[in-house]
Amino acid sequence: MPAVLSVALFGATTAGAQTPATTPTSTTPVATTPVAAVPAGVSVAGIDLSGLSAVDAAAKLQAAATTLTRPISVQVATHKYKLSAGQSGYSVDYAATAAAALAAKKAGAVAPVVKFDTDNVRAFVKKLATTEYRAPKDARISITVAKIRVAPHVVGRRIEVNPLTAQITKALQDPTLPRYFQPKRAAVSAAVTKGTLKKTYSTILTADRGTHKLRLFKGLKLSKTYSIAVGMAGHDTPAGLYKITNKAVNPAWHVPNSAWAGSLAGTTVPGGAANNPLKARWLGIADGVGIHGTSDDNSIGSNASHGCLRMHVKDVIDLYPRVPVGTTILIK
Repeated sequence: MPAVLSVALFGATTAGAQTPATTPTSTTPVATTPVAAVPAGVSVAGIDLSGLSAVDAAAKLQAAATTLTRPISVQVATHKYKLSAGQSGYSVDYAATAAAALAAKKAGAVAPVVKFDTDNVRAFVKKLATTEYRAPKDARISITVAKIRVAPHVVGRRIEVNPLTAQITKALQDPTLPRYFQPKRAAVSAAVTKGTLKKTYSTILTADRGTHKLRLFKGLKLSKTYSIAVGMAGHDTPAGLYKITNKAVNPAWHVPNSAWAGSLAGTTVPGGAANNPLKARWLGIADGVGIHGTSDDNSIGSNASHGCLRMHVKDVIDLYPRVPVGTTILIK
């Protein structure tokens, strides 16, 4: 019995020694997906993204943020204005722009994906236009008894809001475009020019009571000078700016109801009558005062009338057709 047990034990030991301790192994390749890259020759705003992954392309674009988000500059004469990215609400979506570059089918420029507030852009342009507006100035006339002076008109200037807003909007959409603008200001016409004044004041009369001269101006220039008589003391010719209100050939004389008129006071003397002092022509001014011819040639050059401006008959006949109703007359 002991011998049998011993064999059995030996047999068990030998069987255990022959069992393999390890299993042979071999290397198996692992399948991987290649990273997508931007096609060769694709760029955004001049930034070459060829061969970059979407992540790397976005990072490269973001690194160039100073170029992509540079401000808009506008210069008007010597005045400079800036519209920053913050003011316009401008930003670039770098990830979306990189994705667009990645999806490009061929080499070339890809537009960046941007956003901005168009209301802010327009508000910037409108404020600039208001600041730079220059109102026109009308031509002005100054009438003196001896000269007509004209201050010329000045053309105004304005910035056209819509065209400049469109230009800035286009530049914000495309960073390759210039962001510096020098807009031309449109002319703003004056309502009154020297030409307007020439039409309005085609004829002007001035009466100088001190020198007893009546001047006729045509087209704002002196045309002719006449000698006159003016009102005597107590019947002074009224000074001021008036208009010729009516005209007549051989006018009737509606005699004032005044003591100096004597028996004719309040009556009407027919035109051409010997006792009618209003000879040949009449140009009415105001309150019974007017310009007329006189038979008393010796009174010309003195203060002799009852308020009217007297002229030699030949002179008033010469003046009459040159002066339309509505003509301005300055008496000084």
